[in-house]
Amino acid sequence: MQKREINPTDWLQGFNINHGIEVTGGQRVLYLSGQTANAADGTPMHAGDIVAQFKLAWSNLKDALAASDMAPTNIVRLNMYTTDVDAFMAAIEQLVPIYAEDGCKPSCTLLGVARLFEPELMIELEATAVA
Repeated sequence: MQKREINPTDWLQGFNINHGIEVTGGQRVLYLSGQTANAADGTPMHAGDIVAQFKLAWSNLKDALAASDMAPTNIVRLNMYTTDVDAFMAAIEQLVPIYAEDGCKPSCTLLGVARLFEPELMIELEATAVA
């Protein structure tokens, strides 16, 4: 499998994301449901702490990838949903390294939403991975 980053401008590089990713020769595609800051029993965790919620949602996403024998480097698309865009952007310098250190440099969309399925959740991460 080959991945080619598509970046007609470089301003997204500061967020460790690409405008697009072209994939050729991929054999498997994994579409992941949104991953949130829920414990294994479904309990929402870290109310009011967007960084802690992002870390747990990212950990849950990596667990789902691993269950399919994939890793964060296989992610080509990452949608980030948040109930507080301002808090998300204020914490961006803490959030970007969480996925960047795992070798993830996806195409990405940040979406502000009124709420998620549990009112205390602030983050949901949805990904597409290719191997």
